[in-house]
Amino acid sequence: MRAIFLAAALLLAMPVAGQAQTNPNVSGTPTNPTSMLPPVADELEVIKALQGGRVAGRITIPDQQAASLIQPGGRSWRDFHNVTLAWVGGIAVLGMVGILVLFRLSKGRIPIEGGASGRTIQRFNLLERANHWMVASTFIILALSGLNLTFGRHVLLPLVGPEAFTAISQWGKYAHNFLAFPFTLGIVVMLLLWVKDNIPNGRDMAWLKQGGGLVGHAHPDAGRFNAGQKGIFWITVLGGAAVAVTGYVLVFPFFFTDIAGMQLSHIIHSIVSVVMIAVMLAHIYIGTLGMEGASDAMTSGQVDLNWAKQHHNLWVAQEMAKGRGASAPADAKVAGGD
Repeated sequence: MRAIFLAAALLLAMPVAGQAQTNPNVSGTPTNPTSMLPPVADELEVIKALQGGRVAGRITIPDQQAASLIQPGGRSWRDFHNVTLAWVGGIAVLGMVGILVLFRLSKGRIPIEGGASGRTIQRFNLLERANHWMVASTFIILALSGLNLTFGRHVLLPLVGPEAFTAISQWGKYAHNFLAFPFTLGIVVMLLLWVKDNIPNGRDMAWLKQGGGLVGHAHPDAGRFNAGQKGIFWITVLGGAAVAVTGYVLVFPFFFTDIAGMQLSHIIHSIVSVVMIAVMLAHIYIGTLGMEGASDAMTSGQVDLNWAKQHHNLWVAQEMAKGRGASAPADAKVAGGD
């Protein structure tokens, strides 16, 4: 619409064909004075608008980005942010919640077969657990503050009102920007700690074919990490790297790239983020409510021996061969004792 008004204004300002243009030159031949001049700035901007190009104005400050009036790529980005991302994010997150609810109703909580043995084996050491919780806690805050940017106006604003929503969004922005740094550090440490145990191998295909013990009653062989956990690991590392890099591009605007690069970074950042959120919902469910004994791995670091044999039998055999056997809990009573 703006382009139409600009074009109409230009046409009104131009001389009409056939109108007397009698400023003769020395030879007496009528000429059109405007035909001797280069196109004016307004005419160039109208042409750009009609062609769908970037339209800029005049500024007196050093920041040339402020001169942009119409940036066609911004329309596509706005449609993505307001429509596409909302649909993709809603389907990914709510869809995963629905799948987990159906899984819970049909499968229930996965028990330790034969019950707890009363003997434990160390699953993760203090450094591994501390780094895991640093990544997990920062990711949760990053996810919530990021989701607020897309869904907050539609979900949170009507519930808390404009003043509270403004405060929540502002503090969420601060948290989102600054917690990106410990999250990135945690991803790097996670890669260094666990990459050697997450290299895919032939056993992973057999694990997937048998449903990983989640479907049916089979318990396929698995080392320290099974195929599902390896998938979570690589999604976390590669996805985390993608959201970190694109996030830093957005945190430092126009430092690494131009406006088109920033719009592309936002698209990648948001799509990868909502996929990671959906995957992490499944990871959190299995590690807490979905599987008996699983949460001990990242709390005390010690898991029940029967649980370990059920889900990671090859790893248990390797630990036993290294002399890292299972032990009874410190507070366990000796059989027959008072």
